[in-house]
Amino acid sequence: MTEYLVLALVLLGVLVLGALGLVVPKLRRRPGPSEVDVRTEEDLAGPPAEAAEADRSATIVQEPPVLYPPETAEPAETAPPVERPEPTAGRLVRLRDRLSRSQNVFGRGLLGLLSRDRLDEDTWEEIEDSLITADVGVDATREIVDRLRERTRVLGTRSGTELRALLAAELVNALGPELDRSLKATAHDGVPGVVLVVGVNGAGKTTTCGKIARVLVADGRSVVLGAADTFRAAAADQLATWAGRVGAEVVRGAEQADPASVAFDAVRRGIDSGVDTVLIDTAGRLQNKVGLMDELGKVKRVVEKHGPIDETLLVLDATTGQNGLEQARVFTEVVNVTGVALTKLDGTAKGGIVIAVQNKLGIPVKLVGLGEGPDDLAPFEPSQFVDALLGTEPLGTDA
Repeated sequence: MTEYLVLALVLLGVLVLGALGLVVPKLRRRPGPSEVDVRTEEDLAGPPAEAAEADRSATIVQEPPVLYPPETAEPAETAPPVERPEPTAGRLVRLRDRLSRSQNVFGRGLLGLLSRDRLDEDTWEEIEDSLITADVGVDATREIVDRLRERTRVLGTRSGTELRALLAAELVNALGPELDRSLKATAHDGVPGVVLVVGVNGAGKTTTCGKIARVLVADGRSVVLGAADTFRAAAADQLATWAGRVGAEVVRGAEQADPASVAFDAVRRGIDSGVDTVLIDTAGRLQNKVGLMDELGKVKRVVEKHGPIDETLLVLDATTGQNGLEQARVFTEVVNVTGVALTKLDGTAKGGIVIAVQNKLGIPVKLVGLGEGPDDLAPFEPSQFVDALLGTEPLGTDA
């Protein structure tokens, strides 16, 4: 029995020693030199950027479609909405209240004098003085007064209604109702109508140019504007603002660039884009500055390489009175002015300058400015203009 017990203990000891022989070597094992982690900082940082991007791209290709839009940059500032200018038909009638200052001379003043019981020499002299004060001009005034005197004598006119009708007829006649006042701004032979806008400093030329663009767009024409006033950076910016409101394009050059070159490029752009009209704004200049006037002549000659200029509009400030006639005369000699845009007519009692310009120069007034609003530039129509000046009701008592 003791032998069996000893044998069992021996076997147990052998098993224990065998187990220890398997476990202890593993516990004592240490990593050798070949097993040390020798990764560099580049390895720890991950794969190169190009490889990572390539891997990521490959992954994206295999992914299912993205169901949401990716992040985008902040949207750019949106352009202001394009405006639709009001139609020009009847615009002068709608602006008749703006002529209230001029009514003091043409309306109440003249009709009051004509309505006197006795039209003697003193009265006729007062009528002449009133017209001259309103800048009608001496020659035109004498012609109007002589015709009025003859007609009132022959017809024996005395009632307010009849006197108003006589005066209106003479003023309309003095304004040259037979003159063509349409803007020559229609494309022909594949070339847009070219309108050159000129004028002296301070006449409101660039603003008027922007308003003319609105007149053209309101009448259904497409427009390209040329910012040939390269002496004032603000002029090109101002013109671009006006153009943006009606969806028109502006061609501009660098500051101090050659104005003739900008005007030439504007017409070429108009031809390429197939618009109806190219409207060219030029720098304001004094009519007695020979160098500046010669430069304006150069603009005209260069633009005419594309074809003849259809319309040359002179912007005149109505408040300058008779001085505007000298401006018109000099500009006409240089660039052959074909029409006048008379601005600030609502701010003066001297609306007779309209008659004086046409009587002296034979140049029709085609547009009149009657306020600062964007659509306060109206096509000129003699009978509507005179009707607004005289008011709706005749003065004086009926005989």
